[in-house]
Amino acid sequence: MKNRIIFSLLFVLGTVVSSSAKQDKYLKHTVAKGETITLIAQKYKVTPFDIYKLNPDSQNGLQLNSVLLIPPSAAEAKPAVAAQTQPKPSQNPTSHLVVAKETLYSISRQYGVSVDALKEANAELLKDGLKIGQTIKIPSGSGAVTPSAVVQKEVVKETPKPLVNTEVKEEAQRGNVAYHIIEPKETKYGVSKKYGMTIQELERLNPGIVNDFPIGMKLVVSGNAPAATTVKPVVSANPITEKPKDVNPSSGKKYLQEYVVKPKETIQSIANDFGISESELIQLNPELKKGVKLGMILRVPMIEKANVPKKEQGNLLKKINTNARKQLALLLPFNISKIESDTVNSTQARLKKDKFLNMTLDFYSGALMAIDSARVLGLNVDITILDSQETKNTSNVATLVQQNNLAVKDAVIGPFYQANVERLAELLEPNKTPVISPLSKELGKKYTNLYQSMPSVDQMRSAIFQFMKTKGGNIVAVVDAKKGSVKQYLQEMQSETKIVGLSAKGTFVADSLRIHLQKDKMNYVVLASESTGMILAATNAMLAAQKDYALQLVIMEPNETLDFEEISLTRLTKLKLLYPSLSRPNDTEEANQFDVKYKKLNKIIPNQYAIRGFDVTFDTLLRLSQEKTFEETIQTDASEQIENKFDYVQNATYGYSNNGIYILNYDIDLTIKEAQ
Repeated sequence: MKNRIIFSLLFVLGTVVSSSAKQDKYLKHTVAKGETITLIAQKYKVTPFDIYKLNPDSQNGLQLNSVLLIPPSAAEAKPAVAAQTQPKPSQNPTSHLVVAKETLYSISRQYGVSVDALKEANAELLKDGLKIGQTIKIPSGSGAVTPSAVVQKEVVKETPKPLVNTEVKEEAQRGNVAYHIIEPKETKYGVSKKYGMTIQELERLNPGIVNDFPIGMKLVVSGNAPAATTVKPVVSANPITEKPKDVNPSSGKKYLQEYVVKPKETIQSIANDFGISESELIQLNPELKKGVKLGMILRVPMIEKANVPKKEQGNLLKKINTNARKQLALLLPFNISKIESDTVNSTQARLKKDKFLNMTLDFYSGALMAIDSARVLGLNVDITILDSQETKNTSNVATLVQQNNLAVKDAVIGPFYQANVERLAELLEPNKTPVISPLSKELGKKYTNLYQSMPSVDQMRSAIFQFMKTKGGNIVAVVDAKKGSVKQYLQEMQSETKIVGLSAKGTFVADSLRIHLQKDKMNYVVLASESTGMILAATNAMLAAQKDYALQLVIMEPNETLDFEEISLTRLTKLKLLYPSLSRPNDTEEANQFDVKYKKLNKIIPNQYAIRGFDVTFDTLLRLSQEKTFEETIQTDASEQIENKFDYVQNATYGYSNNGIYILNYDIDLTIKEAQ
């Protein structure tokens, strides 16, 4: 079947210009005891950023005997700057290479400039925050001092410091001081992270917390405070003020306003009222990580709540308009030139081992089904199918834009890889041509015409927690010691969640779970572990507690360990496993007819990529066939296809993301159903 599709592609796509790139050979380094990224970078005369680019996992820490890839020619191309923490004072403007554990605050102290001045001088570079390996500009000014002077000043200060020391006074004179009151459950790590500092810097400004961290103590912190701490109270009976603030001149929503939280409002309800996602609302208001409270002053898009249109579900078929002819392009990574130039493997042999090609052909076969359905409905759309010739880091996007005049298309689906679809969105943004990312779960960059059709991991997590909160549940979490990022997410984004303590060896303790359970409500137990032993221990404790409590097992993301034979399906159904999903089980007549027709054409039942190809393409074709523009349908209409839902929300500062997420659970009849 797939051989036939490839040969038809050769006919449809025509001659494809091939391109090749010289493959670099990398050195390999085995991590020894006590080595750090900085030491390794010095050894090979590269920057830590060079190593992080080739070894992304190393940003989470080095493992003994793990192997790192090292760029070979870096020693000839650039000097060893990994250990350079202080630029030469003679440079004007001075530049600084960011190394591990540095913050804007520590760099500002090093050069005697304010954090705000650093941000202003590096506005474009710091859009996504400070990162290791970046070279930032150090603004010159009358108040600037040389790095050597800063070092000398630090060396002199070796005597014990009073609670309010000369260093704090110097900071205050530069207007670079803010204050923070320690609240219950706060830690040094949490406070230092909130203000862009290290723990050492926080302790240096507040010597009284070196051995203690008392609630209610007033701390001196850097001026790099979250924007929420500077929002002025609204002195008005009207909760929506009339004082706009310009945020991003190139975005679809240019202004923000202040909004006061009313009784019974939630993060989700406020986000829905103003037409943005929960993650966007939290991005605008970091204080929401601790939960929403009555009377809080939030920043929201400049739009009246009453004017936010309520989306209709699944009505696109009822309002088809075929008067105007539309143009749709699909950029899919067939990589035909590689297949044609492969003299070693036959097409059939390549299909057996090339998973990416198989995924592409499955998606394409589903898209062809959608195109056929559009033809039956009489939709007036011309469709162009192009080979994006892409890998994770390269594509033929720029050439295709020029050769096929993609800027005049009414919409484009693809490419597959996030970097490539973002490049296409960037090229087509001046024409406002919608670019739909079909498969990437990554967060998109700030392009107003980019539509992420796959919900992100953060959206999935947010959806399952919002469901539990809507049900008034008691949320408890069992988190494996290896899942540090999950624990941090719960503490920062879902702070009301009770985290079960583990033993000194990191194992599950049943009594630690029971003390958090409540008899008057459903107890949702969020399990984050890939250890069969921990999963069995936790679920055993839950099954035993069912006689006294109402419990339900919850996971935030797919967990392959639950498919192991040791963990029976019966166990999961008894606990009614609850989880967020991109797709739904669909046993309707329409879904069954799709399966029958697909199998008849392709001699196989459709997999998830084939169904995804149909759903994304058919949803786009329907939106192009309305009286409204594509963007207007996004704002007013949600749709549901075979297995996927498309409920796009406009992000506060860029593009759109899909909030079409299903909450599913295992039922006692051994089926999977939408949770009610």
